[in-house]
Amino acid sequence: MDRADLMGMKHLKRQLKDFAQGGLSLIWQRQFMFIGAAALTGYFYNYPIAIACYLFALATEILDYSISTRVIKWDGKSPKTAFRFLHLLTISSTLSAFAVSLFVILVAYEEGHSVHFTPLFFLFSAALFAAMNNHQLLRVLIARLTVYSLTFLYIPARDLWVVRPPLDSYLWLQFLTVVFVLYFIIDCSRIFLKLYRNNLNQLTDLELERDRAENAYEMQSQFVSIVSHELRTPLTSIKGSLGLIKSGGLGDTSPKIDNVVDIAYKNSNRLAVLIDDLLDVQKFESGKMNFKLSPVDLAHLIQEAVEANESFGQTMGATFKTFGLEKPVFVNADHDRMMQVMANILSNAVKFSEKGGLVEITLKEHTDKACIYIKDYGEGIPESSKDLVFGQFTQVDSTIQRKIGGTGLGMYITKNIMDGHNGSIDFTSVLGEGTTFIIELDKIPS
Repeated sequence: MDRADLMGMKHLKRQLKDFAQGGLSLIWQRQFMFIGAAALTGYFYNYPIAIACYLFALATEILDYSISTRVIKWDGKSPKTAFRFLHLLTISSTLSAFAVSLFVILVAYEEGHSVHFTPLFFLFSAALFAAMNNHQLLRVLIARLTVYSLTFLYIPARDLWVVRPPLDSYLWLQFLTVVFVLYFIIDCSRIFLKLYRNNLNQLTDLELERDRAENAYEMQSQFVSIVSHELRTPLTSIKGSLGLIKSGGLGDTSPKIDNVVDIAYKNSNRLAVLIDDLLDVQKFESGKMNFKLSPVDLAHLIQEAVEANESFGQTMGATFKTFGLEKPVFVNADHDRMMQVMANILSNAVKFSEKGGLVEITLKEHTDKACIYIKDYGEGIPESSKDLVFGQFTQVDSTIQRKIGGTGLGMYITKNIMDGHNGSIDFTSVLGEGTTFIIELDKIPS
């Protein structure tokens, strides 16, 4: 099957599904129309005709319902099945149109040779309903409108043939009006069909663009993953060698070499962090990030995080102070990922604090929540910058941020980790006074 055939098959599948879903959604509306028409016919004309015609129409509705439900459940894979459904829907729709037409013709017979307002109005309603709701399948639409058109023409033409009235008779006016109404219905059908096909083509174009974007994203994701993994192995070797030189394992070196090695070692650490961040981003975006949840004591976690980041704080001239760690507070969390969250926030708090600044970490319990507050007394963050703080590869545009640098991934990863824990992270800030980040998690009931 070539590309054109595949596209044609895809269109036919969608048309069948749209037709079936539309038919099922309007089933009660059609029933009310049939019941109303039958009630009027029975009261003013003939009850046996009304009941018999309604039962015939109901039988065609049951057949159409059976076919439509099978179409909805169909997996859409077999072209042979698609054409069989198209054939069955054409037959059921033709029978339904025939039931309506028979009903209208019998009512016209009951009226005799006159102006047939009621039956022709019933027929007009049915034809307009078909034009509006059967445009998904051209073959079905043609079948219905053919039956209705023949009936439209038959009723006034029969009166003209039998009565043979003069040209100024109301019977001729009725016939010419029917011709005009037929043109109107066919034109409406053409417009609805054109609109549907335009929408179908636009939807197909959008799906193609979506598929291209998904393929491009998948290739990008694979590229990032492969490159990151390929960089990690030589980088580990480089870091190991630089660490060995720094520690004096290869002998004494001059201060000048020590300075170069120290710069290279720090940059290799930054590169390692960047690679880890890129891999985390790739996992989040591909939905492959898994969390190993278990009971975690937040008080102990905060103490661990402070100890792990204390040397960095001392290097930057900042100190940590903790509050509310006197008793354990347990949550379901991934310990390592929560340590990553704390490291990101604590390192940012240190970076953006003044030299000699204080970073306060407070643990508080609420009814069913546990909250961690991390407060610094730095420059603060503008109110309008929340999207930048938690965005991907974005940074708040400030002098301090530019001076310190960074990839712009840390807080994006932090936000995704908190989302993965069904928790939240937010911040409050006052420019020139500092920022407080708030982490919130569900407590394990004690």
